[in-house]
Amino acid sequence: MASFAVKALDHVVLTCKHIPKTIDFYTTRLGMKHETFGHAGQQRHALTFGSQKINLHQSGAEFEPKAQNVQPGSGDLCFITEHPIEKVLTTWQAAGVEVLEGGKVVDRTGAVGKLRSVYCRDPDGNLIEYVETPLFSP
Repeated sequence: MASFAVKALDHVVLTCKHIPKTIDFYTTRLGMKHETFGHAGQQRHALTFGSQKINLHQSGAEFEPKAQNVQPGSGDLCFITEHPIEKVLTTWQAAGVEVLEGGKVVDRTGAVGKLRSVYCRDPDGNLIEYVETPLFSP
């Protein structure tokens, strides 16, 4: 059987209870951009960052084909930032974002090695990890 190497990740899909709340969170708290796409009668929403995007599906009205067991709040996403992680932490706290793991920066290991992380949840309960890595540290 042939093996074909994956080059990169293009997009993931989040199923949301309320797309406008999701858009607000990801644009105001995580600095992503919102874009719409599709055609007349079928407007779709995505969040973009770098060369990736997150497509948003409304729970109960998902676009086909879709994952077999869609569920708002079942995601666990880790995003790399170029900003000091302490600044992310204080900005989130000032904005009233509940920071998990005792409201502190924690050490973790990711795909590129050691990470300094802060965690929160998006409006649907998806786990969001924001990380600073030695590769992207200021």
